[in-house]
Amino acid sequence: MDDARVDNVEKAAGITIVLLVILGVTQVVLGEGIAKSVALTANGIDCIGDGFVSAIVWAGLKFFRKSADDKFHYGYFKMENLASAAAAVVMLLLASYIGYRAYMQLTNPHEIYLPFVGAAVALIAAVIAWGIGLYKFVKGRKLQLDSLRLDAVNTLKDGTASFLAVVALILSAKGYPIADAVVGFIIAAIIASIGFTTIKEAGFMLVDACDAECFIKRIHIQSMVEELPSVESAHVVRLRRTGPVIQGEIEIEVSDTMSVHKAHELRLTIQRMVKDQFSDVERLTVVAVPYKEPISANQCT
Repeated sequence: MDDARVDNVEKAAGITIVLLVILGVTQVVLGEGIAKSVALTANGIDCIGDGFVSAIVWAGLKFFRKSADDKFHYGYFKMENLASAAAAVVMLLLASYIGYRAYMQLTNPHEIYLPFVGAAVALIAAVIAWGIGLYKFVKGRKLQLDSLRLDAVNTLKDGTASFLAVVALILSAKGYPIADAVVGFIIAAIIASIGFTTIKEAGFMLVDACDAECFIKRIHIQSMVEELPSVESAHVVRLRRTGPVIQGEIEIEVSDTMSVHKAHELRLTIQRMVKDQFSDVERLTVVAVPYKEPISANQCT
């Protein structure tokens, strides 16, 4: 993993934290103290929460860079998955609070003050969030960091929520105060859906589940290895994703007369071949066992 690129991502996460918190506090103060807008307040809380999510991701990246040691033999890659799960829990808590505020506005609507000022602030927040979100999404995809991609989606979602707040404030100014509550519910639903999906995906990785992509790679690796002349058969292919990389093991059957030197060369060939085909496979353990001829029906009789 490129340390320079990870450094850039860490800096971007730090800048995001500061910007989102400033935008969030501004919108909460304006929405709660002046405009009395649920949508603007909810979006401000969402911004602050997104800043906290970015802080969790930033902490996860710090652990991610630590090398394997005597206690964590496989490194700290799964800290990134834990960071994703923790960020998702924060998102669900925010969604619950925003939903409650939207319900109160729906059952007891009130006039929105200075809606166009609030709309201008929300629009600025939307543009900034979209720009930061796109940058982090591109970086997260290049580095194959799930927590960073979650953070990017969360920031893009925040920009969309800010734009919805703009729409709600304009509609409220036109005499439709219910729009404020409706947008609050929409923001809460968006946050909750992303949170549940993230918890599911992070949970699968933490328990070493093999998803559809992993299953396809497993079949492909097995078929590639079995095409080698020295390999009689390949089975017991296990793969697991740890953060941005995949670790696995494969058992191959070879001739019982094969020397240790030849078996070692075959192992290196398999590892190199798999690495060339799937760059995210960081470690592949190859176990060679003697080939056993299948017992025919005639031999049994």
